[in-house]
Amino acid sequence: MTAHEPALDGHIFGAGQPCFGCAPDHPIGFRLAFERIESGVSTHFVPDARYQGPPGIMHGGLVVTLADEVAAWAIIAELGKFGFTAEMQARFQKPVRIGLEVAASARLLRSVRGISTVGVSLEQDTKAVFAATMKFAVMDVAGAEALLGGPLPEAWRRFAR
Repeated sequence: MTAHEPALDGHIFGAGQPCFGCAPDHPIGFRLAFERIESGVSTHFVPDARYQGPPGIMHGGLVVTLADEVAAWAIIAELGKFGFTAEMQARFQKPVRIGLEVAASARLLRSVRGISTVGVSLEQDTKAVFAATMKFAVMDVAGAEALLGGPLPEAWRRFAR
């Protein structure tokens, strides 16, 4: 990242933003930050015991949360816009273990008429543990506010389509 590029973390959405995946001050969230890669982003995360389902294994819903977050940030990095998750095709390949670093990456595959498709992969100990293809609706301010049921926070407006 060069000096003129914004940081790829939750700070860009303003203080106190509530995102479980990227809010820097979320009390139990992942607090993810991202690095640019070709056509997308990557991040690293070490799940601890708070995030387990079966003993020693990350809860499957939280694995999907991690994948969803890295996919959403690929759109932010590539398009400068945010999207709302619309569809996911996913495969759990191996259990995601507690206490071991997860390398997550996502690449923007295509973006057509407000729908962006992203490929996601998660690895642990250099082995594939999860893969997904996800679609996001990238909305204008009015569409985002209709979905949210209220006003889009000011810091988010610049990321609407």
